[in-house]
Amino acid sequence: MSVDFFLFAAVGFLAQIVDGALGMAYGVISSTVLLAFGVPPSHASASVHAAEMFTTGASAASHIGHRNVDWNLFWRLVPAGVLGGCIGAYVLTSVDGDVLRPFVTAYLTVMGLYILYRAFRQRRKTVEPHGAVVAPLGVAGGFVDAVGGGGWGPVVTSTLIGTGGAPRYVIGSVNAAEFFVATAVSASFLIALLTGNWREAGGILDHAEAVAGLIVGGLLAAPIAGFVVRHVKTQVLMVVVGVLVIGLAGYQTWQLFTGA
Repeated sequence: MSVDFFLFAAVGFLAQIVDGALGMAYGVISSTVLLAFGVPPSHASASVHAAEMFTTGASAASHIGHRNVDWNLFWRLVPAGVLGGCIGAYVLTSVDGDVLRPFVTAYLTVMGLYILYRAFRQRRKTVEPHGAVVAPLGVAGGFVDAVGGGGWGPVVTSTLIGTGGAPRYVIGSVNAAEFFVATAVSASFLIALLTGNWREAGGILDHAEAVAGLIVGGLLAAPIAGFVVRHVKTQVLMVVVGVLVIGLAGYQTWQLFTGA
């Protein structure tokens, strides 16, 4: 095993710990690191979603075991997220990666800023998420998750908590639903590859070791997710993640302008 495997195992472990506490950031952190290593946006998203098929399954089991899932919210999120994710994967595999990279980098910067904003925003009184909001939010979250390689949590979790949803049940439900979104996005990438509609798919196996590291690290951390969301204070983690994502996105911007 190379240094890359252990590096991405560490990234996957830390990202999953944070994701368990915040209901977000595994995809954002993993995708940002992959992009910083020069991986094309479509390859980064496909790699992260392949890893998330394993990590989100384990995380979902942990949240279910700790009774963090609101099943009414869960069943409203899943079909909407799957639809948005499939559309996003189609867009990502149909557009040149060099054209998308600046937009993906800008998106990740915005996500980092939004996570920082959420860290310092005063929490509102908890209420039941409004039914009319959940489905469109799920579609939007699935779409940006596929295109950006991460974003399901930052979009869906942050919005539901920001509108008054109980953090424990929002995080548990969104994490559990993410397994189905990640699986649908991965299936969409696979279909695009098998049908020849993904022109930039060549060389994706070059990142197999990084994906394996993300999976192993995420699986080691995922069982802790249900415990973390019940006991760990989130503000410091959110600040660290926001600064990390903005810093890595800034590094990618520097690469784009300098051709490094």
